[in-house]
Amino acid sequence: MSQTHDIPGFQEIFDAQGQPLGAILGPEAWASVREVVLQHCAPPASAPEKAEPLDDWRALVLSWDFKYPVDLDVACPLCGNESSDWEHDSPRKFMLNAANMGGLVSFRCLSCQARVIKRHFYDVIKIEATPFAPEKSLRNKGRAS
Repeated sequence: MSQTHDIPGFQEIFDAQGQPLGAILGPEAWASVREVVLQHCAPPASAPEKAEPLDDWRALVLSWDFKYPVDLDVACPLCGNESSDWEHDSPRKFMLNAANMGGLVSFRCLSCQARVIKRHFYDVIKIEATPFAPEKSLRNKGRAS
């Protein structure tokens, strides 16, 4: 249910019980109130930083059965950031994103925000890096069919 006033480009919206739901502003009405509205709106709250899964990393280290010793070095081939011991750097250069018992370990480069993935195989380590993307591609977003 909606109700119009004599103000051009402005339409109030109400529910079936007459409670206000919002308003629709046309281009002219929005232009006249935009700055005031934006000053009163809080910026969107950023998601809290997710804790590093250090327990997963430690479980991988405890069960290490690869042909080579535990490797603590991480390097970002995109920006050149590197560390010989990512966990004990001060300040930190890489943040652990994921680690699993299969040997997959993922880091976020704190310099360029790229994802650095180390795939530990029985006798070799393969490293790949993906540049930071502020949003997921449409391919990775949930969509209604």
